[in-house]
Amino acid sequence: MNGIYAMVMDPKRNPLSTLRPQHKFQLMVYLSSMWTAIFCATIGSWMYYGELMVGHLLFAAGILITAAVFSNANKASAAATRTYRDFARSDRTPRYDDVWGA
Repeated sequence: MNGIYAMVMDPKRNPLSTLRPQHKFQLMVYLSSMWTAIFCATIGSWMYYGELMVGHLLFAAGILITAAVFSNANKASAAATRTYRDFARSDRTPRYDDVWGA
C-alpha cells in the first residue's frame, strides 16, 4: 500500500515528476481539490443509496481523470525532450545550427 501511495503522492516518483515545478504544483492542486470534493460528497451521502451510487461513480470518474492526467504528463514530457534536431530532413542535409556547431 505504501508503494501505491508513493507512486501517486511522491513528486519524485509519480508521472508528473518530469514537468516543471509550477505545472506539477498546479496539477496536484487540481487533483487534490477534485478528490476532496469526491470524498466529501461520498461521505455526506452515506445514508442514501442513490447518493451512495453517485459517490461510487464519482470515485470511478476521479480515478479515470487522475489516470488521464498522469498519462498525458508522460506523453508531454516525452515530447518536450525532443527538439527539431530529432526530426531529420528527408534529404539528410544538416540543419543550420548543426553546421555552425551550436
